[in-house]
Amino acid sequence: MAKILIVEDEPDIRDVLAFNLRQAGHQVLTAARGRDAIEQLGQKPGLVLLDVMLPDLSGFEVCKAIRQNPATKHTPVLMLTARGEEIDRVVGFEVGADDYVVKPFSMRELLLRVQAVVRRAAPASADEPAVIELGELRIDREAHRVWVAGREVELTALEFRLLITFYERRERVQSRATLLDDVWGVSPDLATRTVDTHVKRLREKLGPSGELIETVRGVGYRFTTSPSSP
Repeated sequence: MAKILIVEDEPDIRDVLAFNLRQAGHQVLTAARGRDAIEQLGQKPGLVLLDVMLPDLSGFEVCKAIRQNPATKHTPVLMLTARGEEIDRVVGFEVGADDYVVKPFSMRELLLRVQAVVRRAAPASADEPAVIELGELRIDREAHRVWVAGREVELTALEFRLLITFYERRERVQSRATLLDDVWGVSPDLATRTVDTHVKRLREKLGPSGELIETVRGVGYRFTTSPSSP
């Protein structure tokens, strides 16, 4: 079970969320404003349920603050909002959200989403090494840090999770729909170009090691430990 910070300015919604999460065995913290939420990050929540429309800061701004703080940069964030347009969901992921739930939602769905995010944030299996080295690419799973040719590369939380997912499923083709479900935690109705955009940026950041991520035309992507020659 996790310590969960609920950031929601609607008292009724906040109380219902708190009640159901406690019933599910979680420890709950609450905040009605963005600045209050940032102050409570010192209590080290294991997950932040973050409403986008807050009276002071937007949820996007709070999420950015979470990601920019070294002490909280890896804290999972699940955004709650009545804004369901694709661009809003994309922005949420761009600022580092781990999942995105549109109101109104069923409590059962939300609890399942919370469970999925907490599970993805769990420590890596002991079967996989903490530090991965593939040619010039070096990944420290526990520290969430990446280097290419000795130079550290700054990845967002989502980009890092995408890279780790590729590595864990190396030499296996991953469809865009599968990546949307497993990395973003959303159904494939979100435009698959979201995946393409993130893969493109990840490749660019990885420089020469970006060739480890191969495009499988008409299907998706594959992470290979022996890239083909150009």
